[in-house]
Amino acid sequence: MAIAPPIPPSSSLDRRGLRQAVFFDRDGVLIADTGYLSDPEDIRWMPGAHMALALLAARGYLLFVVTNQSGVARGYFPESAIARVHAAMQADLPLDARFTDIAWCPHHPEGSVPRFTRICDCRKPAPGMVTSLIARHGIDTSRSFLIGDRPSDMAAAAAAGIAGHLFSGGDLHRFVADLPGLT
Repeated sequence: MAIAPPIPPSSSLDRRGLRQAVFFDRDGVLIADTGYLSDPEDIRWMPGAHMALALLAARGYLLFVVTNQSGVARGYFPESAIARVHAAMQADLPLDARFTDIAWCPHHPEGSVPRFTRICDCRKPAPGMVTSLIARHGIDTSRSFLIGDRPSDMAAAAAAGIAGHLFSGGDLHRFVADLPGLT
């Protein structure tokens, strides 16, 4: 689901015209991990998530989501369910704190839906979702990072050449505000 990027503050651009960004894992970081979420009514934002997004947007970061969604490959729900969840998440956010883009991987090597049953380069820990967004949106990897709650998120960040920060739960705003070097 691609969303038109907001016009970033000039401070978010470096001298090469590249932007700084934060990539978020979805389940367990932005919203509660309820297992195979397919109904927008079941979205439960993590404490401090809205404030964390607003803080980062105010500091000139573009905001992205990178999320594995193997429920599609497993046949638990169609792709359209993911689109509805992501649209509901966007609608729930203030305009100035919405995601620039959302990338999600429907694949799993042990799926039951043939067209999604495979090993791919987008499913974390592979960096494909992150590197695709970096290229598409002109992201400065030296000023960008990923926040995730699993080792696979950290591996994807490292493979994409950006810093990774492991979120263990709690208040996401407090976690983000305490990150070293947040510009």
